[in-house]
Amino acid sequence: MNGSMAASRDRIMLGPLVAAIDQGTSSTRFLVFNAKTAELLSHHQVEIKQSFPKEGWVEEDPKEILQSVYECMDKTCEKLTQLNIDISNIKAIGVTNQRETTLVWDKETGEPLYNAIVWLDLRTQSTVERLINKTPGRNKNHLKHKTGLPISTYFSAVKLRWLMDNVDEVSEAILSHRAMFGTIDSWLIWCLTGGKKGGVHCTDVTNASRTMLFNIHTMDWDPELCTYFGIPMEILPRVRSSSEIYGLMKSGCLTGIPISGCLGDQSAALVGQMCFQDGQAKNTYGTGCFLLRNTGPKPVMSDHGLLTTVAYKLGRDQPACYALEGSVAIAGAVVRWLKDNLGIIQTSSELEKLAAAVGTSYGCYFVPAFSGLYAPYWEPSARGIICGLTQFTNRSHLAFAALEAVCFQTRELMDAMNQDSGIPLTQLQVDGGMTSNRLLMQLQADILCIPVVKPSMPETTALGAAMAAGAAEGVSVWSLDPNDLSEVTSEKFEPQINTEESEFRYARWKKAVQKSMNWETTEPIGNGNEEPSIFSSIPLGFYILGSMFMLIGAKYIAGHK
Repeated sequence: MNGSMAASRDRIMLGPLVAAIDQGTSSTRFLVFNAKTAELLSHHQVEIKQSFPKEGWVEEDPKEILQSVYECMDKTCEKLTQLNIDISNIKAIGVTNQRETTLVWDKETGEPLYNAIVWLDLRTQSTVERLINKTPGRNKNHLKHKTGLPISTYFSAVKLRWLMDNVDEVSEAILSHRAMFGTIDSWLIWCLTGGKKGGVHCTDVTNASRTMLFNIHTMDWDPELCTYFGIPMEILPRVRSSSEIYGLMKSGCLTGIPISGCLGDQSAALVGQMCFQDGQAKNTYGTGCFLLRNTGPKPVMSDHGLLTTVAYKLGRDQPACYALEGSVAIAGAVVRWLKDNLGIIQTSSELEKLAAAVGTSYGCYFVPAFSGLYAPYWEPSARGIICGLTQFTNRSHLAFAALEAVCFQTRELMDAMNQDSGIPLTQLQVDGGMTSNRLLMQLQADILCIPVVKPSMPETTALGAAMAAGAAEGVSVWSLDPNDLSEVTSEKFEPQINTEESEFRYARWKKAVQKSMNWETTEPIGNGNEEPSIFSSIPLGFYILGSMFMLIGAKYIAGHK
């Protein structure tokens, strides 16, 4: 009894706590950390429904996302109370989010005007082709000198353009000055700080740098870019640093607590992995796969298909740091596809057992280009393929090939990054949901031919947002001084196969990637609801009409014999 009383007394005297909202593509989480030790004390998670109204379209309901945040907050506060932890010790909240996902809402009613268009949505492919065709030399890197990004379906500006062109409510709200645009961070911060009753409409530099409307040199919205996409600047949120007090919570169990940290999820993971030095890198395995390397206070442009992005700006008066990023659209999403679309597994954890049962793909290669290929190819016309199948191939080999696909894609990113920087990575720091799959981690070390290092606390994305929030001026409960940062315990996976075998498998993968390219060219003719007519092909139309006339003529002649 005395022991438990002592334990509860220890619990009460934890000191300042910092919370993080982690709003990802497939789930929302709320996590609470000890600001002095970085220990995760409690959390709650809620899955988010994705809808696929048409082929290549991916949407989420902004109100469901907001509701999931409140639910996670309430449940986590209940859990903390059960642990005898005083929630009034929570001094700040950070926000981290799926990047690029785009929404527009009405500032007078507070209602979203359409579903959120998710980052890996492909509906804007024809818009992107049209934009690239009007650039000098049909160059997809036409805006890269300002944005660090190629013109692609991935980024927010083309999604916003689609909403303005195709959703009457959006174009009407813009005309009547009621529209607000934001990525998920902006929507959440606006709602949590009061919404239509004085909510703060802002974003941070990391999220802004993924819109294609932000100049990564001036660190602000760029009038020329906005003109290029035809987007009125008045609908854009104010750009702030990643670590400052944006506003106070206006409802729920944490009313009055400042929201003081905001980072796009991949930047947050870079901070959470303590990659503050030029040259440090991390790879996050979530819905997609994202390798970021800190390049310090100067943006470095890639010659090998990587993005230049803002890594973080930890305070209003602090310099911005930049990163090179390799982005892959489909990593964890391939597990969801095997589960939901093919029914090969019932739960995500089954995949490891299934793949481990065979220990090889038996020559089967799976390129999951469901949303085209991102880095280093930027090829929206690619589609998913499975090749190298024989009568011997079974679902276990397919499961193994799916895991290998994630590792091969990471290898492509690492090769590009090593070429750009000239300094090869000697080990890879990893995080994200898929890192709990030990087979995947071992495969990754084997395919990269370098050790893979996984922290024992995998929630580095949320940790990064909490660190930014706790370190903000006016909160100052979390020191980001390298000497004060707690030591992270980790597990290391060493390569276990010889380099020749690894290179052979990688070369076969590259061959499979080439076969996935140039599959789709443009959207079907028509508005997308109708099937393209056979008469849209002129030679085929003539052939069919000619055949009809010949038949009619033959019948006419036969009738006159």
